[in-house]
Amino acid sequence: MSATTTTSGLTRRRGGGGGGGSSAAGANGNGADAADNGAGKDSAPETSYEQGDNGHKIAFDPRDLSESAERSKQPKLTLMEEVLLLGLKDKQGYLSFWNDNISYALRGCIVLELAFRGRISMQKDPARRRFPLSDRVIEVIDDTLTGEVLLDEALKMMKTSEKMSVSAWIDLMSGETWNLMKIGYQLKQVRERLAKGLVDKGILRTEKRNFLLFDMATHPVADGGAKEEIRRRVRNVLTQRTIVLPASQFLPENLEFRNLRTIAMVCAAYAANVLENALSTLGHEARERAFAQTDELLNEYSVWPFTRKATGNGIGANLPQVIAEEIAKAKDKELQLEVVAACLNVFTRLDSIL
Repeated sequence: MSATTTTSGLTRRRGGGGGGGSSAAGANGNGADAADNGAGKDSAPETSYEQGDNGHKIAFDPRDLSESAERSKQPKLTLMEEVLLLGLKDKQGYLSFWNDNISYALRGCIVLELAFRGRISMQKDPARRRFPLSDRVIEVIDDTLTGEVLLDEALKMMKTSEKMSVSAWIDLMSGETWNLMKIGYQLKQVRERLAKGLVDKGILRTEKRNFLLFDMATHPVADGGAKEEIRRRVRNVLTQRTIVLPASQFLPENLEFRNLRTIAMVCAAYAANVLENALSTLGHEARERAFAQTDELLNEYSVWPFTRKATGNGIGANLPQVIAEEIAKAKDKELQLEVVAACLNVFTRLDSIL
């Protein structure tokens, strides 16, 4: 079994036909039992066996299979990657040097993504309603790895640390703390790691550019179709009377909360100061209407329960109905959606918003 270790110390497993660490378990063909006797499911390699056509046993890691199954149910890009991609200059391959909000917004997207994937939710405590939405405590409800390094790193921290609020987690992962005891919660080099992940997915490529005094790795767009699909989706939500989101590998037809997820992406891009990059083809008045529509979306989906109603301008007239249908199909996941609302509530506090 081979393993890749990130700079944060998180180890990702990759199937390699069984490794030395599982040989003892393989002696009796019962690797799963051996793993169960360990300290925990992440403490040692876990190996199972199946019968091959030639009579030989084939070793595999069930966690690799579950990771593949997870990926097949999710869009090709995470919310963080979509927001970063909107912010990148297509040919130059870097973000604006004057953008102060995107790092914080990306950490918020990590919390959003974990909520959409059913890994975290608000703590089920009726007393939580006494506190502001963003100050309510969240907890891990499923610690199954997602296969996305940053998500798994954040999930591991949330699982092993004391329970904290949505705003506290976003602050800590952004390094916005004076508490030296909690400085270790900061996620470092998030933008660069997301960009390298997009390179692995074939969306970006890596180049080196000289900036007078130093060289810097840049990541120009290699697959323009991916970014254009995100732009079309943004314009659809912010300019169309009836919103219909076509199915694609970036937004599968069977994806849970596909409309709400798109709204969260639009609001996150707005908070990150990159939304305008998706609206550059619109005229001035149309852009102003699109930003006004984003303000409304952010206001109405940053509270819980959501207060979205049909607007007088006619944009997104069907949105309240489709969102209500998505929520109705997942009544047992309202605590997860409360986390989504809390993240958007945190976004309203960024300097560029409202």
